Amino acid sequence: MDSLKFGTSGLRGLVSDLAGWPSFGYTLAFLRHVRAGDPAGAEQMVFFGRDLRASSPEILDACIAAAHAAGFRAVDCGAVPTPALALAAMHQGCPAVMITGSHIPDDRNGLKFYGRGGEITKADETGIAAEFAAVAGADPRPGPEAGGQAAERDALAVFARRYTNFFARDALAGLTIGVFQHSSVARDLLADLVAALGGTAVALGRSDAFVPVDTEAHRPEDVKQIRDWAAEGRFDAIVSTDGDGDRPLVADAKGTILRGDVLGLLTSRALGLTTIVTPVTSSSAVETSGIANKVVRTKVGSPFVIAGMAEAAQAGAEGIVGFEANGGLLLGSAVTRDGRSLPALPTRDSVLPILATLAMARRRGMDLAALVAELDAGHAAAHRLQDVPQAASSKFLARLAEDAEFRAGFFALAGTVASVDALDGVRVILDAGPVVHFRASGNAPELRCYVEAGSEAKAAELLAWGLAAAEAAVRG
Repeated sequence: MDSLKFGTSGLRGLVSDLAGWPSFGYTLAFLRHVRAGDPAGAEQMVFFGRDLRASSPEILDACIAAAHAAGFRAVDCGAVPTPALALAAMHQGCPAVMITGSHIPDDRNGLKFYGRGGEITKADETGIAAEFAAVAGADPRPGPEAGGQAAERDALAVFARRYTNFFARDALAGLTIGVFQHSSVARDLLADLVAALGGTAVALGRSDAFVPVDTEAHRPEDVKQIRDWAAEGRFDAIVSTDGDGDRPLVADAKGTILRGDVLGLLTSRALGLTTIVTPVTSSSAVETSGIANKVVRTKVGSPFVIAGMAEAAQAGAEGIVGFEANGGLLLGSAVTRDGRSLPALPTRDSVLPILATLAMARRRGMDLAALVAELDAGHAAAHRLQDVPQAASSKFLARLAEDAEFRAGFFALAGTVASVDALDGVRVILDAGPVVHFRASGNAPELRCYVEAGSEAKAAELLAWGLAAAEAAVRG
């Protein structure tokens, strides 16, 4: 179980380390933690969902067995997007477990835990780890007494109605949208919603095998495929999500993929949301666009964004939204428009930013490229070094943050260091204005690099330099 750990969004690791006893044990530990904090009379029911990975059904069986062993009634919502599962469980006031590895390769998987009020916190992670240690010591194992069938529930229909009830029936009328389906658990939902709102949905690239689409560090083959589809000249946009449907991918009519933070800004503008909570990896356009009255910066990961949104609400802020550079958007305040209401959903969602941005483009008679140009968001890029052990990343980042001489030498070819921010990883602003930010992924053995520069060419050049320089440092 050496690969299993909590990251920016749940527990993840190799399938070989998670399947069987570990998934049983962690689910049992989670439910013991939930019960320890339950009010008297709380309903002992837990919702489950899964993505389309080959290993997810087997892991789901072990998790359901753990629910019965913990004395909870299990409800199987099937293969559904993570936000759909979260919405169903939050409406019922029940905990939930999503079996998904999100965007990471098929040899890995994970568990996302939701308490009765929504996503778990970092403090909850500590409590689950303590319960897991206790459970492991007692060495319980799934047996006949822990088995049993799960009830079933249609969480997908409720989630779809959330958007068909909010957006006008002709919100996407006249638009032709390519839906890059790959192995996303939201692939059919996206196509259905586009059609329900008056648009024409064209299914593209459906796959029976799992495809690790990352909405932040795009695979070259995905970038090329999207540009090739766009070159056919028949799409106003091409949309998709990551594997579990909580992070969006949107490309304009030319196949240019919108950055996640740009998509978040467009959604904020479309819905009139003016309090923005976002990690340090989002670009400085969050501040310079003029959309937000207040910006709160956090560490990377939805638990930190949710905590920031809660603090903003307690301080009396309104129109609260959270989003990340990977595109995941969290709605912290209810939105009312044209007599229709959209309740808050403080968990990462891919559907709202896709629909809100496309609807705004249609309403204003503008293409996506023109909407992005209005933001004057500059140019940013991001990618990752894979197979970098956590220890190597940590050593590199610590030296970069603490050793001024090493830092100056490392950045010598890129520019002179003007300032350093070590809130999450190491974010350096160079004297000429460009930004280079290194941080270790919380979900996989990866070192990520984010850059900002004055032109697309400069951003690409700076990213290539950053990845090469970091690789030499961590592997040299």
